[in-house]
Amino acid sequence: MPKTKRNKRFEVLENRPVHKDGFIGEWVDVGLYAMGSPNDPKPSIKIENGKVVEMDGVRREDFNMNEQFVADYAIDLAMAPKAMAMSEQEIAHMLVDINVPRTECTKVMQGLTPAKIAGVMDKLDIAEIILAMHKMRTRGKPGNQAHITSATDNPVLLVADAAEGALRGFLEVETTVAVVRYAPLNALSLLIGSQTGRPGTLTQCSLEEAFELQIGMRGLTAYAETISVYGTENVFIDGDDTPWSKAFLASCYASRGLKMRFTSGTGSEVQMGAAEGKSMLYLEVLCIMLTKGAGVQGLQNGSISCIGVPGAVPSGLRAVAAENLVTTALDLEVASGNDQTFSHSDLRRTARTMPQFFAGTDFVFSGYSGVPNYDNMFAGSNWDIEDEDDYLALQRDFKVDGGNRPVLEADVVAVRNKAARALQAVYRELGFPPITDEEVELATYANGSKDITPRNIPEDLKAAERLLKEGINGASVVKALAKGGFEDIAKNVLMMLKQRISGDYLQTSSWVAKDGYVWSAVNDPNTYTGPGTGYQLSPERWEEIKNIPWAIRPEDV
Repeated sequence: MPKTKRNKRFEVLENRPVHKDGFIGEWVDVGLYAMGSPNDPKPSIKIENGKVVEMDGVRREDFNMNEQFVADYAIDLAMAPKAMAMSEQEIAHMLVDINVPRTECTKVMQGLTPAKIAGVMDKLDIAEIILAMHKMRTRGKPGNQAHITSATDNPVLLVADAAEGALRGFLEVETTVAVVRYAPLNALSLLIGSQTGRPGTLTQCSLEEAFELQIGMRGLTAYAETISVYGTENVFIDGDDTPWSKAFLASCYASRGLKMRFTSGTGSEVQMGAAEGKSMLYLEVLCIMLTKGAGVQGLQNGSISCIGVPGAVPSGLRAVAAENLVTTALDLEVASGNDQTFSHSDLRRTARTMPQFFAGTDFVFSGYSGVPNYDNMFAGSNWDIEDEDDYLALQRDFKVDGGNRPVLEADVVAVRNKAARALQAVYRELGFPPITDEEVELATYANGSKDITPRNIPEDLKAAERLLKEGINGASVVKALAKGGFEDIAKNVLMMLKQRISGDYLQTSSWVAKDGYVWSAVNDPNTYTGPGTGYQLSPERWEEIKNIPWAIRPEDV
């Protein structure tokens, strides 16, 4: 048979990177449906004697555990009759209308059932979602978070990368491990590096929940966010969890002065094969309301590690933006995703970020990779350090505060070197395997783990075990830094330990300034009501964003 003659344009198009991505048509029965599935329940509520006896067409005696928790703890029953009587169109208009204050919108949203909230989101197009998110985010000033990880768990490289990330403006930096037993050393590197780059930067080490709580109580991390909740009962109990156990865990963090937020994401239930035929957004709304009901101050969502699932179906990325909006509309802090790669297309991965970037969220990324993606142990971020100049240019192009700041090469070299030398001193004081001057030099100028010599892993792992067994904690680090000649960094670490006593940074949307002052939705609320209101770039911040180092200046010509 003769070969079918092809149109050359279609041959070219089929070789574009986007054709390496996965796409699938809507599949209702398995939950591969972004928003407005025909299987989603119809909104309803019945309240008797101060208790919800029916929600979204389900009688109380038939509630699953998620529905019971939401009905008992996540709905403002005083507001519910009025809010539920409003049309979805009317509530959608409120979210977009700059003349309706944010506080009025949150009151209405907190009186709605999950199905009603999902229905409201389906009335909004992407431009309206962006405008509503700009108005509804809890904190005035947007921020950003970075992943700082290493494919080899190299502690010297990690401390230098954490220092650079903090210098570049990330308010939070998060690590995880390639080898589980390295986790205590990774947490130590992030603590020292972050407080070298910018005092007040919050750090976490993402691992198993009991370890996260333990390492946080020792003062080696400052927050946690990988406490996952799910929209269907079968997925939830697969991890031996319930909404009540998660709420208890949240109280454990709060009682020890640790900031924390839950994690969820559109598509997780589909990915785990138990979506019950509901739309991804409806199930995510349940997760958001579980978070609200548990009394947690915020949520990391935006599909997170499941982004390939909504990214494959029609309107999927719109649903991801909608889940971020729901989180803010329920008065929660949002770390809005963008933290895992999902597309071979540079155009798609950029477009996926733009709703959060243009609207501004509490944390535009819940993990911009502050290292090359080959070193990113969170499976690679949607953006990494090699995209940083593009990101800075976009801030400048659109006069948007995306949380990052331009830096000079000399300043980065200096802060990386100082952080590596500080860790060298701490290792010496604690009797850990020595960090050589050669390692300090390599980490100072490295881009990633390919540029630094391997450590003696068995000896490092013995040090990690010692750290846990000998009760080494934040105070131990302060003493070691001071004895090693890094009194300024020691004071910064001590300042972070003091935050546990005041508890100020347990407030919604908190971040800590260089001087230890805590900003949050309490003292920096989003007051946007139209042009010229809400968060505005200060002249100083605009000058910083404008002055990317590679721009030609008139005086240089």
